[in-house]
Amino acid sequence: MPDIARADSPAVEGIPTLHSLDELLRLVRPGVFVRYSKGPEDDDGSTSRDYESGLDLPGLSVNPLCPELWWTRPLDEWLARQICNYAHLKDDSDDERRAWILSGDPVGRGPDNEPLVREFTPLAWVSDDLIHEAKRLYEARFEVAKDSTGG
Repeated sequence: MPDIARADSPAVEGIPTLHSLDELLRLVRPGVFVRYSKGPEDDDGSTSRDYESGLDLPGLSVNPLCPELWWTRPLDEWLARQICNYAHLKDDSDDERRAWILSGDPVGRGPDNEPLVREFTPLAWVSDDLIHEAKRLYEARFEVAKDSTGG
């Protein structure tokens, strides 16, 4: 299994905490992602795992913050959706998972088609205030949990 490592990055203690979607907007570019975990230091040297198959993945599971070309809605709506898609990992976990922003180059895709990043640079922590703002926007602008079955 390949090593996962932080690319030349600032000290984790020195990375800023984002408190609003406006602050997050300033970081968006290709190769920037959100991840829910204990944090960069815990993830350094580890990989994600597909728990259904029992297989180790070749990188860390992340969610893209740069929208796809087909996305024609406002950027803040994309960000809110991306932040909210895996927020349950923080809420449902008793292992102190947090949301944080990182940059890196994808090395593949996970079982849910999520990008996998091997080397990363931590950019920022995501505050609870930002997550709450994202949830409010997501619930106001989207038909949350609606799928192709009409449910």
